[in-house]
Amino acid sequence: MTKTYHFIGIKGSGMSALALMLHQMGHKVQGSDVDKYYFTQRGLEQAGISILPFDEKNVQPDYEIIAGNAFRPDNNVEIAYADANGIGYKRYHEFLGSFMRDFVSMGVAGAHGKTSTTGILAHVLSNITDTSYLIGDGTGRGSANAKYFVFESDEYERHFMPYHPEYSIITNIDFDHPDYFTGLEDVFNAFNDYAKQITKGLFIYGEDEQLRRITSNAPIYYYGFKEGGNDFVAHDLLRSTSGSGFKVSFRGQELGEFQIPSFGRHNIMNATAVIGLLYIAGFDLNLVREHLKSFGGVKRRFTEKIVNETVIIDDFAHHPTEIIATLDAARQKYPSKEIVAIFQPHTFTRTIALLDEFAEALNQADAVYLAQIYGSAREVDNGDVKVEDLAEKIVKRAKVIDVDNVSPLLDHSNAVYVFMGAGDIQTYEYSFERLLSNLANNVQ
Repeated sequence: MTKTYHFIGIKGSGMSALALMLHQMGHKVQGSDVDKYYFTQRGLEQAGISILPFDEKNVQPDYEIIAGNAFRPDNNVEIAYADANGIGYKRYHEFLGSFMRDFVSMGVAGAHGKTSTTGILAHVLSNITDTSYLIGDGTGRGSANAKYFVFESDEYERHFMPYHPEYSIITNIDFDHPDYFTGLEDVFNAFNDYAKQITKGLFIYGEDEQLRRITSNAPIYYYGFKEGGNDFVAHDLLRSTSGSGFKVSFRGQELGEFQIPSFGRHNIMNATAVIGLLYIAGFDLNLVREHLKSFGGVKRRFTEKIVNETVIIDDFAHHPTEIIATLDAARQKYPSKEIVAIFQPHTFTRTIALLDEFAEALNQADAVYLAQIYGSAREVDNGDVKVEDLAEKIVKRAKVIDVDNVSPLLDHSNAVYVFMGAGDIQTYEYSFERLLSNLANNVQ
């Protein structure tokens, strides 16, 4: 009899990706969630996966139940019913830890860049050989015959501790998630504990001073731009408006030229990490080279559209380091246009902890607009920080805009609009798109 997997909170980005992957591997999959539309549900609906309202009837003793981390007995009827009736369930990361042991698994961890890097690795490897993967943008692909499994390895609340992959990339260490981590040293300790669980090869960005402190039982390979101290070096960079070209050498040996159709120095590093891992894992670099060229990006990472001849970029960037990387990519692709940033701070705790860093990052734009802070379900707004506090710190004097009136954005010509955030910044983007469309149709 085929086992049924039931997902409590199936619309979560990691949960939806895992559900899709298991479905494609031939398993019976269903899930439950709130009624509100979320972008991940389109893929589930296209696959014919049932999305049910929360109801204790969904929980059956013979189901394998996977529960989203946001749901507890006090806020979810299904979790409460399972606990009251002794029905077992696993959290996403607990399930993944046991699941990946059946494959040669390759994880991607890091404070920033892990979704994009997982996307590159999954794209290249699945074009070379049978591969299942989970990407943090809500994308999953399963193959019943897969030998390899590529996944995003999340540090929040130390969720990556059940994972023991053969190979892993760590892109960087930075202080984030101040609602959980006490400081940079706490973040470092989490990554260092994870690093000790890698068995065959660890690929670390060598120009991150925190990552240089990492120790592991597996061989460590450093990658970066600098010749000294890095095993894999990206050099002879060619950054153009159509993408990025670069060469890679390994300990002095030239591995050849590579091209990616994406922008920003961070994406060259992400690709170099993937090249290094696949080279050490024994894959043909000519195949790696070929498939890097066709990587189309991941959802909500520098996603572009044109509305009424206006370029709009949507990006998940919600930390100062990510904002800088996104604005760098926009400048590379659109060197002659004004870069207009529309940013929504995500969580009050992060905004308080990184207020000065946010201002410094947003100063890289030519003009800045701010949306109201998006508070998470895990915190309460105590009035300790307002978006106006951030606006005052930005050199160009950012304007605070309302989702119902985004018309101040029209005060620019020859501009690229970069919408950034992890909350509901897309509602501001949609308001702007409607405004542009109405102008195009002369609807007043």
